[in-house]
Amino acid sequence: MELQQMRYVVAVAETRNFTRAAERCRVVQSALSHQIARLERELGTRLFDRTSRRVRLTPAGEAFLPAARQALEAAERARAEVAAATGEIRGRLAVGAIPTVTAVDLSAALKRFHLRHGQVRIVFRSGASEELVEHVQQGALDVAFLGLPPDARPKGVSGHELARGHLVAMVPPGHPLAGEEQTSLHRLADEPFVDFPAGTAGRIQSDAAFAAAGVHREVAFEITTPDFMARLIRQGLCIGMLPAAYAPEFPDLSAIRLHDAPARVEYLIWSRFRPSPAAAAFLSVLGVPVPQTRA
Repeated sequence: MELQQMRYVVAVAETRNFTRAAERCRVVQSALSHQIARLERELGTRLFDRTSRRVRLTPAGEAFLPAARQALEAAERARAEVAAATGEIRGRLAVGAIPTVTAVDLSAALKRFHLRHGQVRIVFRSGASEELVEHVQQGALDVAFLGLPPDARPKGVSGHELARGHLVAMVPPGHPLAGEEQTSLHRLADEPFVDFPAGTAGRIQSDAAFAAAGVHREVAFEITTPDFMARLIRQGLCIGMLPAAYAPEFPDLSAIRLHDAPARVEYLIWSRFRPSPAAAAFLSVLGVPVPQTRA
C-alpha cells in the first residue's frame, strides 16, 4: 500500500469522477485507475462502485477513506516537521471559522501569515461551531474560530478566548422599532425571526435568552449565512439577531441594543496535541500563546 494510491482514492472520493481525480492529481486516468485497481486487489475488496454515470464509495471504501486521509495528513505533517527542524515553515494550514468572526480580522491575519510563510498552503472552511470543533478534533482543520454561548466551552481541543459580546436585533428600514436605540426581547415576541438552524451554537445562544426571559418566538427562516439573513430582513419578511460587532456589515439595517441580550464568546481552538509547525506559526502571528503540549 502506497501513499500515492491513498491520494488517488481520496481524489476520486471527493470528485466522484476518475477523470477529474486524475486531473487533480496530474496523472493520466489510466495510471490512476490502474493504481486504485492494484490497491483493491491488495485489500481484497472493491473501494468504488463504478457505473457509466457515477462513481461512489462501497462500504469498504467508506471505511478506508478516513484512514487514508489520516495517513496522508500524517505524511504531510512529517515533512513539515522535518522542514521546521531546519528553520523552514511549510506544509498546509487548514483554517475554519464561523461566518460572524469579529474578534480577529481573519483575512488580514491570513495575509500576514502568507507574507511570512509563503511556502505554506492555506485552505479555509466556513461552518458552524460544533462542526468546526469536530474537524479540529479529527485533524481535518488545524485551527478554527468559534462563537459559543457563555456557559459552553470547546471540548477535546486546546482553546483561547478571544472576545465576549452581545447580540443586537436587526430590523429593516421602516420597521416600527427602527428608530429606537434599545428594546427588550418581550417587544420582539410577535415578530417572525430568521436565525441559524436549531441545535447550532449560533441558535442556542438566542433560544436560551428567550427562554430565560419567558418569551416564545417563531423562527420562520433557518439560514446558515448572515448575508442571506440580512437579505430576508431587508425585504421585511422577518427580523433577526447578530453579534453587535458584526452588525456594521449591514449599514442599511437598524441594529437595536437589547436589555436582556443573548451573549456569546469567540474562541480560537487548535489540536489538544502539539500543533503543526504551520499552526504554531499562525498562532504566533495572532499573538496567541501556545502552552507546551504532548506530541
